[in-house]
Amino acid sequence: MSEAGERSSGAGAVGRRSHPPTAWSAALDGPDPDAARPDAAGPVLDGFRIAVTSDRRSGDLIDAFVRRGAEVLHAPAVRIAPVDEDEILIGDTRAVIDARPDVVVVTTAYGFRRWIEAADAAGLGEDLAAVLDEARIIVRGPKARGAVRAAGHDDAGIADDERTASTIGLALEAGVMGRRVAVQLHGHEDVEQLERLRSAGATVLTVAPYRWARPTDESRLGRLIAAVASREVDVVTFTSAPAVDGLVSAAAQLGMDGVLVDAMRCGVAAAAVGPVTAAPLLDLGVTPIVPDRFRMGALIRSVVEHLTLNGVAEVQTALGPLVVHGRVVTFGGETVSLARGPRAMLAALMSEPGAVLSRERLLDELPEAENEHALDMAVSRLRSALPDRHLVQTVLRRGYRLNV
Repeated sequence: MSEAGERSSGAGAVGRRSHPPTAWSAALDGPDPDAARPDAAGPVLDGFRIAVTSDRRSGDLIDAFVRRGAEVLHAPAVRIAPVDEDEILIGDTRAVIDARPDVVVVTTAYGFRRWIEAADAAGLGEDLAAVLDEARIIVRGPKARGAVRAAGHDDAGIADDERTASTIGLALEAGVMGRRVAVQLHGHEDVEQLERLRSAGATVLTVAPYRWARPTDESRLGRLIAAVASREVDVVTFTSAPAVDGLVSAAAQLGMDGVLVDAMRCGVAAAAVGPVTAAPLLDLGVTPIVPDRFRMGALIRSVVEHLTLNGVAEVQTALGPLVVHGRVVTFGGETVSLARGPRAMLAALMSEPGAVLSRERLLDELPEAENEHALDMAVSRLRSALPDRHLVQTVLRRGYRLNV
């Protein structure tokens, strides 16, 4: 289900914006055509890279992150099938009109509006409006309520926590035995919640104003999967549960689902717009960032807070102040960008300034370094990448330390 469609993407379909390309990473074989270049305003995310998996309203997310200085890689993990191609929707609408349901459950503002628009286009608008006027309408949240009222109808109840389970619970509390209940779906069929209604004696009808489909350009999605799996992004964002499933399924087709999930468990933060979207991530053993309010703006703020709290650091070394901002390191008036491996090692050294970190400890930070020789080579690459190689010291037979 879509929580941005659930909650945040209630406005109609947003046209795609065109963003100029930016260099991405050598690991992606040259410039990435789908990334976005940061502008000059408010670069609090300068040095960070964010992957966006959403289809609808992806432009809003991309623009918000780019305005703050981030590089963005975008590839929809799923897309919404065009309503004008969906004869099933019209057939289901006719079935609802003929059945004249006692209860109508509205789960998303976007879906409700799209349903009304499709009915109008098919010449069924007045008949559907008459059915809705007679039915007891229960809505999942304030945006769904707003869409219902904007269409000239009244609702009889709203789920306080904006979850489908709670919305169905309201219908069950009023009693549905022998009643006809129509449920507006949100991209896919919620089998568990529909079964609750049927088990309580209801006759259930469903309407899917939008359906999730595979992305049209799967090569873009493959590049995003490769970037996440190689930990070349800092955060990957999700605004719908199907997007999580779509990303992992596409990765499985590439033989990369294991490394993708491993990266999201450690190294790449996953951010979900709400608990419904977070559920499939939790099932994978991934603990995502979830905002307190299940809105797009809250998701953006949570990502910004996470990155600025965890990816920005300054240490006063013996040679001068060392500042890390994402992948960007500033020292002695010089600014450089670090690849993932050197960045992870520097973060470990900066986490305990001046402390000697053993080779065993640093090997844990670099899973791709299989032995101590590989670790020593990684330290050498870090020193070469830093503005001053003397920032990292070797402590004979013990390990390495930051020169403070």
